[in-house]
Amino acid sequence: MQSPKKQAKTTLLAKSSYGHFIDGKEVFTSKPMLEVRSPFDGRLATAVADGGTEEIDAAVAAAKEAFDDGRWSGKQPRERARVLLKAAELLSAKTSTLAEAETHQTGRCVKEMKAQLARLPEWLEHFAALCQADEGQVPPFSDANHFNYVRRVPLGVCALLTPFNHPLLICLKKLAPALAAGNTVVCKPSELAPVAPLELAAIMQAAGLPDGVFNVVNGLGAVAGKALAEHPGIAKLDMTGGTETGALAAASASRNLAYVTTELGGNAPVIVFDDAHLEQSVNGVAFGAFVASGQTCISAKRVLVHEAIYDTFRDKLVAKAAAITLGDPMDLSTQMGPLVSELQMNAVLKLIGTAEPEGAKILTGGARPTAPPCDAGYFVQPTVIGNVRPTMTCFQEEIFGPCVTLVPFSDEAGALALANDSRFGLGAAIWTRDVARAHRVAKKVRAGIVWINAHHRNDPSSPWGGFGASGVGRENGWQALHEYTETQSIVVSMDDTPFDWFGGAKRYN
Repeated sequence: MQSPKKQAKTTLLAKSSYGHFIDGKEVFTSKPMLEVRSPFDGRLATAVADGGTEEIDAAVAAAKEAFDDGRWSGKQPRERARVLLKAAELLSAKTSTLAEAETHQTGRCVKEMKAQLARLPEWLEHFAALCQADEGQVPPFSDANHFNYVRRVPLGVCALLTPFNHPLLICLKKLAPALAAGNTVVCKPSELAPVAPLELAAIMQAAGLPDGVFNVVNGLGAVAGKALAEHPGIAKLDMTGGTETGALAAASASRNLAYVTTELGGNAPVIVFDDAHLEQSVNGVAFGAFVASGQTCISAKRVLVHEAIYDTFRDKLVAKAAAITLGDPMDLSTQMGPLVSELQMNAVLKLIGTAEPEGAKILTGGARPTAPPCDAGYFVQPTVIGNVRPTMTCFQEEIFGPCVTLVPFSDEAGALALANDSRFGLGAAIWTRDVARAHRVAKKVRAGIVWINAHHRNDPSSPWGGFGASGVGRENGWQALHEYTETQSIVVSMDDTPFDWFGGAKRYN
């Protein structure tokens, strides 16, 4: 174990360096540390140990040993629940500090992060309850002399690949059901925002989670992430990220016959009917589009507005977007912070840059602000694009930033055709005061999550996942817990009658 190198600059986070968390211990190596910098001003937030195949091998080995010896999988559900509930309590006490750390790494407004993180203990509480309430089955067996019962058992070592945009939320959405079911875990967080999963590992240990049950390895996605996804020792891969990366990771895991859950890209449609409450729908779309600087897979991207209200809605949304305050994400008056990295900013600006050459019109935004306090950060102005046709790049591709496209429609069938004109199918929203229409349209939208007169709403009990290129499997609720288990069917003969198939017995099955 190596000692961390002293940092040349003062760091934004109180802890200037983090190691990996393997087998209950913080582990440093001789490799150069990975710097984590603020996307607002480039200052050093902290540094983390860099990992690769060697560290992944060690973490998977620790997790496998912890699973095989039953130190966690062998505990009764009530014992596991007590640890999860204690962790929820400890997490609640640290959410404010963790929110500030998240902001320094991701650039998301601290008021957003505090609001989000305040709810996260609910995931631990929810799955603590589910694991105690889960029951096996007793299927009706055709032979009355046999008794069949089915139990759910944990899978083994589960690999979590988590992204930069909701570092703690997405880690917990996966970790809570994985642990509740009795699995052990190795997590590889985003190198852009790795701190929250590392802090969570320490919280889980303080709550009584045995060593080796939850391990965190830092590193680049193309190195440590790849090594974890293709590791023959994992029983399941659960990943949130881009569609192309997710497909590669899933293929790697599948070669070892591991279970796979993926929550990938999105390009969420929002249908605004002419009877919708105008101010509420404008505010709802602005929230859905620009919260987290538009860096969410269910962000409102393709805004479809009935032609009768299109002009009025467009003007109000443009005014709303243009009035959003950009600035220091640690300032409570800031309404939108920077994107997470220069690479991300450039990718968003490149896609926005396709709009006008293809015939669309940028109604507001569309550029990087150059005036203080945004001149040093990776900001993109809140952007609204009009005159959009469905074939345009800005409509078909996911713009993972603060950008929406506006398209008018004339009737319900046209709205549905536009909404479903995408390879993605994660989230969608419908704004209308017609109850029958709301339910009718929701059933026909090809998306795994549909909001009516709302957006961005999430709960540990509510299934979360998408169709098509948005991934496979579900987070949250009973389905998530069961996706971290497999069934074992046990058939017991209660018949004392001698049986000898080769001696003339008549029954085969």
